[in-house]
Formats: sequence, C-alpha cells, structure tokens
Amino acid sequence: MIDELARAESAVASCADAAAWALSEQELIAALDATHRLQQRLAAVQLAAVRELDGRGTAVAQGASSTTVWLRHRLRLDVAAARRLVSLAASVDVAPPAVREALAGGAVSVEQARVIADAAATVSASAGAEVADKAVGVLVEWAAQFDPSLLRRMGTRILDHVAPDLADAAAAAALAAEAARATRDRHVTISEQAGGRLRLSGILDAEAAALLRAAIDPLSAPAGPDDVRCAGQRRHDALADVCRLALRTGELPESGGDPAQIVVTTSYDGLTRQLSAGALDIGLRLTPDTVRRLACDATVLPAVLGGAGQVLDVGRQRRLVTGALRRALVLRDGGCVFPGCDRPPRWCVAHHIHHWADGGPTSLDNAVLLCGHHHRHVHRGGWTVRLGDDDHPEFVPPAWLDPDQIPRRNHYHRRT
Repeated sequence: MIDELARAESAVASCADAAAWALSEQELIAALDATHRLQQRLAAVQLAAVRELDGRGTAVAQGASSTTVWLRHRLRLDVAAARRLVSLAASVDVAPPAVREALAGGAVSVEQARVIADAAATVSASAGAEVADKAVGVLVEWAAQFDPSLLRRMGTRILDHVAPDLADAAAAAALAAEAARATRDRHVTISEQAGGRLRLSGILDAEAAALLRAAIDPLSAPAGPDDVRCAGQRRHDALADVCRLALRTGELPESGGDPAQIVVTTSYDGLTRQLSAGALDIGLRLTPDTVRRLACDATVLPAVLGGAGQVLDVGRQRRLVTGALRRALVLRDGGCVFPGCDRPPRWCVAHHIHHWADGGPTSLDNAVLLCGHHHRHVHRGGWTVRLGDDDHPEFVPPAWLDPDQIPRRNHYHRRT
C-alpha cells in the first residue's frame, strides 16, 4: 500500500505543476470530476487507517489522551475536524460493506457516506441487516443525484422503498429515538468574551427551536430601506427585543427576592452631561450612549449614585411610562412611530423626547413609542423627534439624508 500511495502522491504532484489555463473548459470540468473521485478514494484509505490506529490504541501508546488529540497534533487539524474524522471512521467501519466500497470507488462523497451509514444503522436496528443492505444500494444510487442534506432527508423514508410494510412502525420508532436524542443533547452555553460581550452556542430541541423562530423571525426582517444590518445582526437585535418583552411582562420568576430586572449604576452628573459610562449589576461595563438609552427603557431600573457614591435614586418608578400613561401612549401612537416601521406596541419602549437624564418630564407630550431597533437608531443621533401641530410624532431626518430636512411620519398605524 505504501508504494502505491507514494506513486499516487507523485502523480498528483505532477498534476499540481501543470498549467490549468492551458486546458479547455471541458478538460477543466473533467479534471474537477477526476480530482473529486480521487479525493473520495483517498478518504476511504485514510478512514481505514484512522480506524485501525484507533483500534490498536496507537494514540494512547504514544502519550496522547485520545485518537482525536493525537490526530490534531499529527495532521495539524483543529479539534472539531479531528473528532469528525474519528467519528466518520467508526461510522463507516460498522456500516455494510457496500458503503465502504462506494466510497473507495469514488461513487459517493465522505459526507454522503456518513449519511448512508447513519441510515443503514437506523434501518438495521428496526428491520434487520438484509433490509439495511437493500437501503444502502438504493441510497448509493441516489447519491449520484442528490447532495448530503437531500440524501439524509430521503433516507428518513427509505423503508417506503425497500420495505413498505415496515415503514410506518420504523418511522415512529425513529421519531421517538430522535426525540430522546434531542432531549438528551439540548443545551445552551453562555461564554463571557472581552468587552462585556457574551457568546451563545447550543442545540435546541424541536419545540424550543419552533418557539425561538416564532419569536424572533418577525423581528428579524429589515426595518426599512435604511436598515443596513446583516441577517445575523438583525437576529441578535430580535433576541434582545424578545428579552425586553419578557422583562416587561412582570411574569418572570423572582431573582433574590426582587423582580427580574436590569440595574445600571452610574454617576448622576456624568449621566446628565453624557460623559459617564455605567456598570451592570453583573459587572459588565456600558458606554455613556448605552446608559442614556437604557434610561428610557421601562424595563430598566437605573441605580443613580452621587459624587460620593451615595444612592440618590434606585428605580425611580415615577419616571417610567407605565399604567394609564402607557395606555394613552399606545392609543396615540399605535406602535413604533419611526417612519416606515410597522412594529406593534408590545415590541416598543417609551422614549423620552427630551431625555429624562436632561430633566425631561414623564408625560404624554414628552414620550413616543419606539421599537428596539429604532430606539437605538434615534439614540445614535442625527434624527430629531418632536410632536407636530396635531400632537402626533414626527421625525426630522439628518441633513446628510435629506438636505431640506422635511419632517417624516409613520403612516402604518391607525391614528385615533
């Protein structure tokens, strides 16, 4: 085997030195197909070697804690790639021989081989080895037409083709097994990053995934033609909006005897002069702009300290737009009043036109409803918010957007 691999390596090296520009389009396509087949055949050889080394305990004998760790060092892979290699080698090793033969013959890709091996294991458990062999034959044929994700989807109903009489019972068993696996694997990890940021990762089961999508998908759409956020940023902001809504309901469990809330600590003078940063009660730091924006949010209780650190005000509930005042605000605005936004009232916070930190009163004449995105947008500056002659909100755009600075209004919400 070593001699054959050496000759193959030499042949590949000579191909790498050839000039691709000299080939015709058809020759380039043929070269692409040939390299793909060769890549899969080499993968079959590599997986066989990995599986044999793993079985012999070579990694542990050479001082590594596992084959994954040994491969990471030996092949200079990251941990995830090394783990996938070991897992795939094991999966293909226990699969019917036809899977390994298809991979070695270049008929399927590595990922297709994994899909077929997984399907074969499921079928074998529910219908026996003979039916699993039939399923592998069908899936290998389909692999010539379908990519791994489509092949996996079709593999979930493979018994409809090879053993129709067993399909319904097997599908029910597979669904139950998947539900049990989802319950076991569900988790969310929150890791602190530099600068007070958090990294989220995890796996949601089907129910939680449906709930999350139902909650954030409507909020993840672009807010208008001037929304320059990418899809990931819109989903981030939507998740934050969902959390704000949950905090506003007042139905979350208490934490340490107090309602669930955010406490921001800052100096009063610094807040009013727009100079002071703030600190959350969990130790994270906030910029002055963020502190001032949060001071408008009815879901946030600011803890304002004097120069000597004495508590001047915690909560200051009377400044918050709640109760009858919020109901009046909802009746007047109908939702986010930023031009072009259709967000409903339940997704909005009350924004002080004349900032509370600057001495602005909490009154119907000094408040407008804004969704989370446009609340941040307005606090970044450039737009002027005011009430028109008819006491309805209007927005004066910045000069760079409209040199004439003609006031704009939201026409989505019915006015009362």
